[in-house]
Amino acid sequence: MWVIFSILAGLVLVPLFLYLGNPYFFKDLDYAVRAIRCGVGLQRKQKRCPSFLGGFLEKVDLHPQKAFVVFEDTSYSYGQADGLSNRVARVLSTHVQVKEGDTVAVFSGNEPVYIWTCLALAKLGCTASLLNSNIRSKSLLHCLSCCGAKVLLVAPDLRAAVEEVMPALLQQGVRVFVLSDDCASEGIESLSEKIQQASDQPVSPQLRANTTIKSPALYIYTSGTTGLPKAALVTHERLLQASMMYSLCNVRADDVLYLYLPLYHASGFFMGLCGAMDTGITVILRRKFSTSQFWNDCRKHNVTVIQYIGEIMRYLCNTPKSTSDRDHKVRMAIGNGIRADTWAEFVQRFGDIHICECYGATEGNVGFINYIGKVGAIGKENFLQRMMTPYALIKYDTEKEEPIRDSHGFCIEVPKGQTGLLVGKISGRAPFRGYANNKQQTERKKLKDVLVKGDVYFNTGDLLKIDQHGFVYFQDRIGDTFRWKGENVATTEVADHLLMVDCIEEANVYGVKVPGHEGRIGMAALTLKEGMDFDSSSTYQHVKSYLPAYARPQFIRIQEALVVTGTFKLMKSALVEEGFNPGIISDPLYYLESSQGYVPMTPDIFNNITEGRIRL
Repeated sequence: MWVIFSILAGLVLVPLFLYLGNPYFFKDLDYAVRAIRCGVGLQRKQKRCPSFLGGFLEKVDLHPQKAFVVFEDTSYSYGQADGLSNRVARVLSTHVQVKEGDTVAVFSGNEPVYIWTCLALAKLGCTASLLNSNIRSKSLLHCLSCCGAKVLLVAPDLRAAVEEVMPALLQQGVRVFVLSDDCASEGIESLSEKIQQASDQPVSPQLRANTTIKSPALYIYTSGTTGLPKAALVTHERLLQASMMYSLCNVRADDVLYLYLPLYHASGFFMGLCGAMDTGITVILRRKFSTSQFWNDCRKHNVTVIQYIGEIMRYLCNTPKSTSDRDHKVRMAIGNGIRADTWAEFVQRFGDIHICECYGATEGNVGFINYIGKVGAIGKENFLQRMMTPYALIKYDTEKEEPIRDSHGFCIEVPKGQTGLLVGKISGRAPFRGYANNKQQTERKKLKDVLVKGDVYFNTGDLLKIDQHGFVYFQDRIGDTFRWKGENVATTEVADHLLMVDCIEEANVYGVKVPGHEGRIGMAALTLKEGMDFDSSSTYQHVKSYLPAYARPQFIRIQEALVVTGTFKLMKSALVEEGFNPGIISDPLYYLESSQGYVPMTPDIFNNITEGRIRL
């Protein structure tokens, strides 16, 4: 009897001791169980249909009448979406004559036909090259050249952008089809009428008979803040894995998703569209993000899950407060790039919304999910993830722009609580497919002999920190962190402090070269709150109180609006190139004078700095 009692007591006490050693033990265990369940489900789906189509077709069979996409007050059921994609597939196969293995470029904004087209291409075993709808001229031609597409499908509102480069497209042998009823442009053919007349019956699976989970499904172009876009190759396996994100975040089948992120971007297509198809939820699709319509749309459509990226959440916090701020059904927000202060403000203002911050890259092989909801963290380590997809944080020299290696030539892992470069081990379970027709850029993302001879890791380019409880915090991009006076300056940390100044609305921090000085000195582009002027005195007092001398922005530039990418990431390259020269910058500029604080920048001050009469 005592033996049985002792065993039962032990069973009760073991979880207690585990909890005392790790207060997040049960949540970690719950997440691990969900991950295992998702992994088993993924294996089952891969056997049934080795394509990201599997989840969608499964939901078509399960509930064909359920609303799949709602766009501008028009609703399309899962069954209707299947039929419409069959029509598109039939026309592409018989009229355009694309076949399995071909790459077809899609140039369109967010609208339902974009979704039907991508589904149709998957049904034909083709690879969809998702072009950024903002690119033009040289960038457009570059993206088509990268992926090798010989067919371009374009939305009517983007036809003019294509017409500009039509001679070059004809020279490259690219055929152009517009998704509208008619087209008078030479060399461009309309497809809409043919699609309307086509049969909506299922196309033969034999058309994609050779498609496997390792086959390319998409080309997604990295938005990047410098240079021309790179075409990241995305396999069906990668899409299937990404589609499980919503299940890992506890999205339910009865949820309603508000999706305004561009479908040409990984967040919009991977997490948003594919995640919705995997869980079988309804998508409220919007062409673009709108702060004024955001909450009205959420109320109108009973939205329960929203997705965010970059600065979106802060834009919402900056809207005028209203008595209806908490009048909605949103229970969860999934995305990446929210600042800790914005996180706290968003929840306090808009209600008990669970923020599920995630980390990952389009082409990357390592990612994190903050399934706990810890404010400020981009994710949390989990023993199961580390076992399945090994990664490491290694010491990095920001001045030499390379990892620090020991006497044996291997990289050095940083201890808990210290900042390091995140690298993910490349393996069959965690591959890195690289960039289309760009071997040089592909190789540049690989690090060899990292921890042992012969290993190869993917270089994320991100500096992260992991605390004692396993929470992961973003610190900076290696290209954004700069070195001044022998010290590393993290741009995100400086920006966070600047945003605490009353008059400052937005901050974009970067480093600029100064003749005669090593490294780069800090500069910040700022926007001001409505109706407020730049308070040079309080800004100086704040940076003096909270930042070490080497991290204080030496120059400040006041802008009407900060320039961002199509996915709301701050652009820095043009700012860095323009530097602090008042001769080429029309925006108000300020210089940090050691005894007076921030004073207006003049040509005399600029000349004295560049000619060495003022030492910084």
